[in-house]
Amino acid sequence: MLENAIEATRLLVVSRDSAVLRPLWSMGESNGWQLEIAADPWEAIDRAQSGAPLDLLLLDLPQGNAEGLHSLRWLRRLRPALPIILIGHSDDNGRKQESIRMGARDYLIRPLEDRQLEMVIQHNLSMASEAIEADITSDDVEPVSNESFFIGVSPIMRKLRAQAALLAEANVPVLILGEDGSGKETTARLIHRLSVRSGFEFAKVNCAALPGDLLERELFGWERKGTNAPARTKTGKLELCAKGTIFLDEITEMPPGLQSNLLQVLKNKRFIRPGTSAFIEADVRVVAASSTNVERAISENRLSEDLYHQLSAYTIHVPSLRDRKEELSFLSRHFMHRLAKHYGLSPREFSPAIIDAWQAYNWPGNLGELEHCVKRYLMVGDEELGLGMSRFSSEGEAQEAALAKARGVNQMAPSPSQSRAGVSGSKSLRSVVQSVKAEAEKNAIAVALEKTGWNRKAAARLLKVSYRTVLYKIEQYQMTASDSSVFPRTNGLR
Repeated sequence: MLENAIEATRLLVVSRDSAVLRPLWSMGESNGWQLEIAADPWEAIDRAQSGAPLDLLLLDLPQGNAEGLHSLRWLRRLRPALPIILIGHSDDNGRKQESIRMGARDYLIRPLEDRQLEMVIQHNLSMASEAIEADITSDDVEPVSNESFFIGVSPIMRKLRAQAALLAEANVPVLILGEDGSGKETTARLIHRLSVRSGFEFAKVNCAALPGDLLERELFGWERKGTNAPARTKTGKLELCAKGTIFLDEITEMPPGLQSNLLQVLKNKRFIRPGTSAFIEADVRVVAASSTNVERAISENRLSEDLYHQLSAYTIHVPSLRDRKEELSFLSRHFMHRLAKHYGLSPREFSPAIIDAWQAYNWPGNLGELEHCVKRYLMVGDEELGLGMSRFSSEGEAQEAALAKARGVNQMAPSPSQSRAGVSGSKSLRSVVQSVKAEAEKNAIAVALEKTGWNRKAAARLLKVSYRTVLYKIEQYQMTASDSSVFPRTNGLR
């Protein structure tokens, strides 16, 4: 069975008492909560350790049994941000104080009142939601457009923000340098937003995405006057951005002829639209960017030295993600919240293992790659997406070793469930079931894709799931059309 991303608030209840479970089912139906039941605290620990999405945990403590508080320690270590509510007995006042000290959000005493239980759950869910909102709408997150935010948590990014504020006051061209995905466009938008031109147009033109003739029309426009056809005029971005800002991404990819034309615009503040002879005033601020080595581009005649000198009097360097890894946890939560809101899903929580693995990774794709990984995790919920980053890394075995360490698997100390069972190194029944399920799911998708000639929309209809789910499962299992033959033929499937 293929599963869509969760859409409801998830509550994990550790209890076998019908007096606790029965009212919770009714509350879940009326509030849209999705309830999951764990037979004992160790099963809850297994779920928390697996990275399963949880919004709140209810832990019913048996009277006189210290195992519950021991499991609370593990749960707080695995999920420090997860709200945990304990249910105890009236004669356990010492246990109540100890549990609150250990990090439980609330301690309810039997007999439970349904209304009180519902209000406590709603209060804790609301507090968790407000904490996320406060985190990602703090002063360190600055909106620069409807879809973009400048995030300056680290000292190096706060310094960049200060540089942008200074340049915003000067009406001069700016050159922004940085790796792909590091945030050059966001920095350009920040400069525009902080400047006196913020009330006028901001336009982006990717010089590497268009051939020379189309790029010329995009920038300068064109006009056609013919006897056999009606006159037509296209207004270029330089004219549309009057009094505003134009962002020229990958300036080194602009053809030499157009570089000369742009240089004249910077010097004379005017240009001639192709097809006419009249000058058009160009009161526009030019912000250019490049992800390549500009000195090398000049030596290879891909960038005009004169144009470079016009642009580079004020230069900003945007740091790569690996140079500001202290922001990783903040950025991950920011992307998770924004993407979850965009897709109408409940945000997932990042386990310490994922954050540690991401800290060990080099992030050659910078923020774009991080956002993509967060999106995959939101949609699929597979922790291995976070722990398997080493296959993209160029650092070889050293990176593998760092990631293995970051997985949080201490081979000298067994997990709590292993200690309890007295078994070391053996797979739990849950992990075996998940492995079998994943293999069956993968085979079913492969069969559907073969039957439909790798038409993924047709395969989605055949499997009776959404097209988006099929796309993410294909990505999750790294399936390609050439791999179809590797899946075994299963009776009943072909």
